[in-house]
Amino acid sequence: MLYQVASVLLSPIFFMQGKYVRRVTPKLPEPDGPRHGVVGLGIPISLLVIGDSAAAGVGVEYQQHALAGNILNILGSRYEISWKLMAKTGDTSTQLLDKIRHSKPGETFDTVIISVGVNDVTGLTSAKSWTNNLDLIAQALHEKFAAKRILFSSLPPMHLFPALPHPLRWWLGTRAKQLNELAKQFCKQTPNCTFISVPYPLDQRFVAADGFHPGAPAYQLWGEYLAEIMHEQLTTNI
Repeated sequence: MLYQVASVLLSPIFFMQGKYVRRVTPKLPEPDGPRHGVVGLGIPISLLVIGDSAAAGVGVEYQQHALAGNILNILGSRYEISWKLMAKTGDTSTQLLDKIRHSKPGETFDTVIISVGVNDVTGLTSAKSWTNNLDLIAQALHEKFAAKRILFSSLPPMHLFPALPHPLRWWLGTRAKQLNELAKQFCKQTPNCTFISVPYPLDQRFVAADGFHPGAPAYQLWGEYLAEIMHEQLTTNI
């Protein structure tokens, strides 16, 4: 109730703070490095990482230090991984769905990791559209890539982003928590779909220079956490 009331009464403040944040926040590039390949030794598996700027690795300089790179670093000693990164800064769940639908057919992936939602928060995607998009994304991943397992990584704690002033930080953080809860409920009801609540630390060292994206330590923690979950699922099913 408080969120809905604040959305109406404080909307002029949120609008002005949003404009300020966009003007002063540094625009960090996506990191250099390969976005597909085959790495490691062991049992062959395939991995697709998709989503927004966090999935793309914004906040670090090279892909090897980003999300996909950290996952590959951990699992490469156990598996031969055919992998691909399909992520772009600014993408919402709607744009991600469109990219999946327009992807070339023929590729298959054992595991798909999704990181999306921050731009749905800032873009004011409705709860109904968010849940519907998650359903359509899961369907599209199964149809297009024969995805066996989908890991939906939780939205980050936007209520702690240093780049966001209050009350905008509280407002966006509250919405991020709401979308996380909707995603969690969706995954509970959807076969082969798992919601991953990432244990992000409160330490500011884990935030990139823009005060908005993960820094290298956060990507390492995030990647290691997802890699362990992937390994557990793979050893259960291989």
